Amino acid sequence: MGWKAAQKLIHHWKILRGDNVMIIRGKDRGETGTIKRVIRSQNRVIVEGKNLVKKHIKQGQGHEGGIFTVEAPLHVSNVQIVDPVTQQPCKVGIRYQEDGTKVRIARGIGASGAIIPRPEILKIRTTPRPTIAGPKDTPIELVHEKTYDGKTGKGMPDL
Repeated sequence: MGWKAAQKLIHHWKILRGDNVMIIRGKDRGETGTIKRVIRSQNRVIVEGKNLVKKHIKQGQGHEGGIFTVEAPLHVSNVQIVDPVTQQPCKVGIRYQEDGTKVRIARGIGASGAIIPRPEILKIRTTPRPTIAGPKDTPIELVHEKTYDGKTGKGMPDL
C-alpha cells in the first residue's frame, strides 16, 4: 500500500462486525444484511449473502477445483447501518451517556436518534481466556507482594 492509500484509511470505525446494514450502491442496492467481516486495511466489509461473485478455483493437491460462488467485499462507503426504529439507512453518531458509557446513535434526515446496540457477536470471545496459570504467568504471591511504600520511599532505586 502506498502512502496515498494509507492516508485514506478509516481510523475510527463506526461499523462493527455483526451490525445490520443496508447496501446503498451496487448490484444489491436496497438489500439488508449482517456484516460478516470487516477488512480495516482496505476500508471494506463483507455482508453475509450479498455481493455474490463467481470464483474460478484451479484444482490442486487436497482440494477440488471448479466455479464457486463467494461473497466479495464492499467498500464501507457503499453500506449504511439500519436505524433500529425506522429500519431505514442512517449515519452513525457517538454520544456519551450520563454514566460515561460511549454509545452509537442513529443520525441523519429521518433518523430516530435511537441508540444502536452493540452486536452480541462481539461479546463472544473467539479464543477463551486461559483458566490455569501457564509457565510465563506471574505467580499470585508475587503479584500481591508489596515492593514500594509511598510514605517512606522504601523500594525506590538509588539514582
